[in-house]
Amino acid sequence: MLDLKIIRENPAFVTESIALKGDDGGIEQIVEYDGNRRRLLEEVESLRSLRNRVSEEISVSKKSGEDAEEKISEMREVSQKIKAVEHTLRETESQLNEQMLRIPNIPHESVPKGKEASDNKFVRDWMDKPEYDFDLKDHLELGESLGILDFKRASKLSGSGFPLYMGDGAKLERSLINFMLDLQTTENGYKEVFPPFLVSRESALTTGQLPKFEEDMYKTSLEDLFLIPTAEVPVTNIHRDEILSSEELPISYAAYSACFRREAGSYGKDTRGFLRVHQFNKVELVKFCEPESSYDELEKIVSDAEEILKRLELHYRVVELSTGDLSFAAAKCYDIEVWAPGEEKYLEVSSCSNFEAFQARRGNIRYRKSDGKIDFVHTLNGSGLATSRLMVALLETHQTDEGTIQIPEALTTYFGKSIIKNDGG
Repeated sequence: MLDLKIIRENPAFVTESIALKGDDGGIEQIVEYDGNRRRLLEEVESLRSLRNRVSEEISVSKKSGEDAEEKISEMREVSQKIKAVEHTLRETESQLNEQMLRIPNIPHESVPKGKEASDNKFVRDWMDKPEYDFDLKDHLELGESLGILDFKRASKLSGSGFPLYMGDGAKLERSLINFMLDLQTTENGYKEVFPPFLVSRESALTTGQLPKFEEDMYKTSLEDLFLIPTAEVPVTNIHRDEILSSEELPISYAAYSACFRREAGSYGKDTRGFLRVHQFNKVELVKFCEPESSYDELEKIVSDAEEILKRLELHYRVVELSTGDLSFAAAKCYDIEVWAPGEEKYLEVSSCSNFEAFQARRGNIRYRKSDGKIDFVHTLNGSGLATSRLMVALLETHQTDEGTIQIPEALTTYFGKSIIKNDGG
């Protein structure tokens, strides 16, 4: 949520800024609601003041034996008017809040301007694209021939878009998760948490999934709980409605979770295998920090996520998202895209974002400065990493001409062997 003061004082700037994200605004309506709210507040305070003053006069009149019936009658009318104005005020505040929740975050001034992904800015890459002297298989062919992935049976269990890992496939998935968690917690200073996979409406509202993107989430109708699209949602809400101290910051969490996304807008996109699934696993990195250091912390998250790919010996690139490709809540974002040689394209395996105070304001996450003043923290998160597309790149990059998979050295301690053979043994 944006600071209402910024909208009130400079609506044209906010309108222009969110237009860079392709949002048509609603800023004028917010300014109107805010003006009405302030007018109603003044009116109700004036009426309360009048009621208090006349009530004292009535008390004095009664003590002196004077007739106060006329004033009493007037105050009954004033009390009824106060109730009516308070009701209108509550409705206006509700309308204002609802509209505020639908306004996206303002892009940081450093974000490259553009309308779509093609306008994203290349930042860097690592390693050269691998070359092969044999015909490559894609991850579906490899998974089927090795008996480690079974999307056909998964479809029988849950429908399309759900994976089923078998044998070494299940073990490889578990190994990846443990490897990534251990790296972030033992070397990069993150504290591991294991959050719930179902969250309340309030939690999803804090991180920006609600109210705008409810159709993309799986929901339980009876309890009004939502299956998480990412561990960012529960982990960011750990400190909802809290006041942290500056000495505690930055706080860095690493969390594994399953992730659930309906992908309501995926019609017509490539949905084969792991390219677009409704359930996948991910290690999420979340930070809470002071505003002055948040962009340094963003660079650290990107670096921490990159380290996973380096140790898995995978070619990747980092791109800075343009304004038109930024998410609803992000002020700035980097995507890390790994090369999948069997698909012959880059696949996004991580988005690392600085939300500044946008989520903190929605979730009332604050901190006490060294001078005693209270301010909102900045929140950040990054995938470290999503295993589904990572699995695609891992299998396709490290396949051999014999149809086996060579396990990267960094993963062999977790996996227990260095190769996945055709017989699964």
